Amino acid sequence: MLKKEDPQLKMYDDLLERLVPDSHIYRRLSLLIDFPTLLTPLESCYSKLGAGSEPLTRGFKTLLIQFWEDLSDRQLEKYLQENNTAKWFCGYGLEERTPDHSYFGRLRKRIGTEELRKLFNTITDSIKNAGYVGGAFTFVDASSMVAKVNIWKARDKAISDKKNEEKDDDDNPKMNNKNIESYSPDPDARYGCKGKNKFWLGYKRHHQVDMSQGIITEVKVTGADVTDAKAFVEEDLCPDSGMVFLDKGYDSDAVDTEIRKKGCADGTIRKKNRKFKDRDLDRWRSSVRMPFESTFSKISKYCRYRGKEKVEFQALMEATVQNLKRVIRIGAPNLSF
Repeated sequence: MLKKEDPQLKMYDDLLERLVPDSHIYRRLSLLIDFPTLLTPLESCYSKLGAGSEPLTRGFKTLLIQFWEDLSDRQLEKYLQENNTAKWFCGYGLEERTPDHSYFGRLRKRIGTEELRKLFNTITDSIKNAGYVGGAFTFVDASSMVAKVNIWKARDKAISDKKNEEKDDDDNPKMNNKNIESYSPDPDARYGCKGKNKFWLGYKRHHQVDMSQGIITEVKVTGADVTDAKAFVEEDLCPDSGMVFLDKGYDSDAVDTEIRKKGCADGTIRKKNRKFKDRDLDRWRSSVRMPFESTFSKISKYCRYRGKEKVEFQALMEATVQNLKRVIRIGAPNLSF
């Protein structure tokens, strides 16, 4: 391994620069965002927590790569060791040692969900200022996130617990949302259902999507047992202006009231039992929102971590990556912060 002051390092750095194609998406991403400026507010918070083994800009770029490429911590460690474009993007020299897999978990904890949300909002505001968030039409929807839990093992633990007071129709012990935290390794995960046949243990990811270019403008995570309508009101998912499009899972008086309170136009698809249901209008609403339903299909439906705070960190990083990929695809100019 070469020492830092070795003159051959410059030769290796020049070589690494040539190894990264001009057309590589990491080059476009590097031009799109001024990472030191973006991370300046976080730098002061980070420095108060003690000396880090890596500069924050490097570290954050490694996490961005992790979610960009959908890698586990161990896969990311190997990816940085073997992939020259990743080394270049994250700021490592060709001969420089890259972090051990244990570093990434510590960094996520160090940054935290609250600070990551601020970064997400900063990037979203910059995309908005660049003119790629219209604010006229907004699509809000929820998708399932399956918990990182062995359900059968947790269920067997509940069934064998003689002190378990939750019973099924045959008076046998069972696990449900009332006692799940006593048996599940993820105490925040809950059972949820959609329709008559889809059940899962985990969370719901709630997205607010601007329908101008498909940019995700808000992300919230709740337990899977929270209804879409309840989350819309309690998690403040209604935009501040324009028309909001919702599926029939949101059709409720509370949601209608929230939309009126914000001064927005209501684009909710109505349930069949609603007296004022207009089928032609609902067909138009469905056709408008349909292209944006694919937003969720590009994002993993499985939790990487356990606990609501960590799952929300995951959801924010995935939304950030989705937005950056989108603005690169549509040829947006470099973002300013």
